[in-house]
Amino acid sequence: MIKRSLIGLTPEEIRVLAGSSISHAIVIANYLYKKRLNDVALVPDIPKKVKEELSKKSIPGIYGPVASGRSSDGTIKYLFRNESEQEFETVLLTEAKRITVCVSSQSGCRMGCPFCVTGRYGFRGNLSVRDIITQVLGLPASENVTHVVFMGMGEPMDNIENVLKACKILTAEWGLALSKRNITVSTVGITPGIKYFLEESDCNMALSLYSPFPEERYRIIPAEKKYHAHEIIQIMKSYRNSGKRRMSIAYIMISDINDSEKHLGGLKALVTGTGIRINLIPYNPIPSDDNISSSNERMQYFRHELVISGISASIRKSKGIDVSAACGLLASGLQ
Repeated sequence: MIKRSLIGLTPEEIRVLAGSSISHAIVIANYLYKKRLNDVALVPDIPKKVKEELSKKSIPGIYGPVASGRSSDGTIKYLFRNESEQEFETVLLTEAKRITVCVSSQSGCRMGCPFCVTGRYGFRGNLSVRDIITQVLGLPASENVTHVVFMGMGEPMDNIENVLKACKILTAEWGLALSKRNITVSTVGITPGIKYFLEESDCNMALSLYSPFPEERYRIIPAEKKYHAHEIIQIMKSYRNSGKRRMSIAYIMISDINDSEKHLGGLKALVTGTGIRINLIPYNPIPSDDNISSSNERMQYFRHELVISGISASIRKSKGIDVSAACGLLASGLQ
């Protein structure tokens, strides 16, 4: 008999597996996710028969990273390897009382974006719910995590069922009980997955834009050919108006590529009136690429012009560059 991992299961699924009551299943889920218990036999107030049944059919399922690297700024990158030998990376970012885990949703990625190391790594497979949740539970500082962002390897909307279930476990009272406002799922823009995500979840969403112009964006993000950013932004606007979540755009700034006055005007035209926030992000050069980030002065200028136009905008500082943990660099250690 192949044993199932309990990590990644909901109380209802645990109930069916154990043949127990839903109340017992909720207690088990609480100990698995909140207390990080890796031995079901140690869960109190559960009938011995239920524990024995679970022991026969399942394993707790938390596993740790196989390697890690610490940046000079305190950022830590972890390498995980699952039982299918898929490798994926996770980043732990600490800032004051905010502790964020940047998780991967896939091993590699099939989107093929040229300015992203993960895209060059290629697609190795979708990660299971267990793999996604383990990137939080398997870390030494897991009890202190306050935020989770799906901005690691892979396109979350290309593995939407597992990402949605992971979001449910991260936010459910019987799960990790994180606030939905503290979970953000990033995407290059896969419209069917986005619509499904926005219908099924109240977590935040971020769209990677790169350029406000379709022809140019297509050269940077091939998904633009089929799924157009301007249409996705209108979808985001309609769901943002519900007030349940925060919608944002990630705009990675590359010198002489997407930081001209024309780009600034296009960005304003695209976002004005939507209520969507823009996060300006410095480009992190990848191996064998001569492009560089826009200057800090240029980024400050963009932010100022957006703000005085009534658009909420901020500059996000890159962290973990020296261990290839920054945006666009994950998989650098897997080549």
